[in-house]
Amino acid sequence: MFGYNVKLAVKSMRRNPIMTALMVTAIAVGIGISMTTLTVYYLMNGNPIPEKSDVLFAITMDSWNPLRPFDDDNPDRGPHQVTYHDAERLIALGKGKRQTAMFESSLIIEPINQDDLPFEAGARVTFSDFFAMFNVPFVYGGSWDASADANAEPVVVLTRELNERLFGGEDSVGKRLTLQGTDFQVVGVIDTWDPTPRFYDPINGGFQEVNEMFVPFNLTRVLELTSNGSDWGWKSEEITSFEQWLNSESVWIQYFVELDNVRERDDYLAHLDAYVSEQKRLGRFERPLNNHIYNVTEWMEYHEVVANDTKILVGLSFLFLTVCMLSTIALLLTKFVGKKSETSLRRALGASRKMIFRQQIVEVAVIGFSGGLIGLLLTALGLQGIEYLYDAPGGLVRLDWVMVFTAIGIAIASSMFAGLYPAWRVCQIPPAAQLKTQ
Repeated sequence: MFGYNVKLAVKSMRRNPIMTALMVTAIAVGIGISMTTLTVYYLMNGNPIPEKSDVLFAITMDSWNPLRPFDDDNPDRGPHQVTYHDAERLIALGKGKRQTAMFESSLIIEPINQDDLPFEAGARVTFSDFFAMFNVPFVYGGSWDASADANAEPVVVLTRELNERLFGGEDSVGKRLTLQGTDFQVVGVIDTWDPTPRFYDPINGGFQEVNEMFVPFNLTRVLELTSNGSDWGWKSEEITSFEQWLNSESVWIQYFVELDNVRERDDYLAHLDAYVSEQKRLGRFERPLNNHIYNVTEWMEYHEVVANDTKILVGLSFLFLTVCMLSTIALLLTKFVGKKSETSLRRALGASRKMIFRQQIVEVAVIGFSGGLIGLLLTALGLQGIEYLYDAPGGLVRLDWVMVFTAIGIAIASSMFAGLYPAWRVCQIPPAAQLKTQ
């Protein structure tokens, strides 16, 4: 019976192609706009590491200007990065299960093929714990060990894409690579890994790609690696050398720690308080004690990865979808009432109101499904526009199967809801009175 109703629906749609096109277009445009904003909200509001989001913590310590807060709009907050020497000291104390300091830099790669030109690639300068903390998958090899951290050994982990470019995608573990004029050994190649939002470094936005390679943090001094990210300073300091910059009060290092339970979290906060109290005695950290640790979800909220503007846009887009559905109701009412002679004849031949209603609803569902498919294409175009607008790497703002089925479901459900009144209205027309006028 369902197949028969679908056949009747398709024939009815073909009979009046202009009206059908208008209804499908109204649904498609509504779905395209609403699903574009909903997909962005879904990606930005998603949990990028659900299996560990409650045990990974970003830390903040208020080492800022004693005369004014770091953030005038949120004076209770300290800087969300730490100084280089504070990061070094906290790593040396090692109070967490795992911990890592990190920043974003770039290195010049000298090509293996003599015919190629050197090129610059982004690097995450970090500690070996980074990979275990954030569940980074490997396709070849693995992370460097703790001794490489301690001895600032020139080792590197590549992304799958960079390994493809340099070594044709083969197992490159043990091979040599010249970075910044220094001979490095490849110890691992990570598999595809692109957590969205980029929770471990959301400072410049959640839609940022993973760096192309990873090198030990303690190479910072050896190679004089500078930060490509945010670098904030408040103190007037004479900085004439790289070492002076490392020892300055500038904050540019992100710091994460892994803690397994509430007790460890409380202990670590006490540890931070003790550290800052010690620094106060040395003349630093002149503001009131203000240390915090944030789990992944809290860290996303802290940085407002899901901006209020995005939530408002989602609401407005669904209001627009409602307007599209109201237009569809008017078109359906015109179409169904226009078929009242045909409906009355079918009623006279024995079709029940229930059968007529069911057939009209199936037609509406087919129209909604068609609009949903076209709406998905419009959504894909909208997401490409979002990538361009926010300069996000290609592929990060994308439709997954959850959003595809959501779009189709919303299209069918909203069109069927829009068709309830027109379908009910045409079923109320008395067939005898209508047939007498023919």
